[in-house]
Amino acid sequence: MSEINNPAEPAENESKKQKAESSFFDELLDWLKTICKTFIIVVLIFSYVAKTARVEGESMMPTLVDKDMLILWSLAYQPKQGDIVACNCEGLGKVIVKRVVATGGQQVDIDFEAGKVYVDGELFEVNGIPNITTDRESNYAYPITVPEGKYFVMGDNRQHSTDSRYERVGFIDRDDILGKAVFRVFPFKTFGGLYK
Repeated sequence: MSEINNPAEPAENESKKQKAESSFFDELLDWLKTICKTFIIVVLIFSYVAKTARVEGESMMPTLVDKDMLILWSLAYQPKQGDIVACNCEGLGKVIVKRVVATGGQQVDIDFEAGKVYVDGELFEVNGIPNITTDRESNYAYPITVPEGKYFVMGDNRQHSTDSRYERVGFIDRDDILGKAVFRVFPFKTFGGLYK
């Protein structure tokens, strides 16, 4: 007995094939839209909200070490005393990572004999960090008052830090501060927030 071919079968198969292809392309298009949106969001975040910076050298030890990669918060950020910040430094021709010691209007005094830094007459210390300051190669006579709109920054490892004490760095302008270091993302073994 011979089989009877159903003329509707090829049309149904073709229709199923077209639906499968259409479904694949719709899914691919959805993925591409998601990837594009994610990329745009990441670009906007790292342009206006957060930035990245890399530590170079030993000036922030033991808090931060050479090659630490940091996430900076920049949206509506106003630098405060004690914050770790990344700054454009024209005199050194690079971005530096330092700690804000004093803000505009505050007075900085360094007792090189005792190795201590005072801000407005109070000892400036970072918890758990023995940062002596006996290097006298500063370009300023102390005490000195920080101009309004400027910042006096120093490394936590003050004996090995080129910072606001030196003419090539000097006072940091607000426009040169890229943001506050809030997170260390590399190396992975030290991944986490910065709380000091």
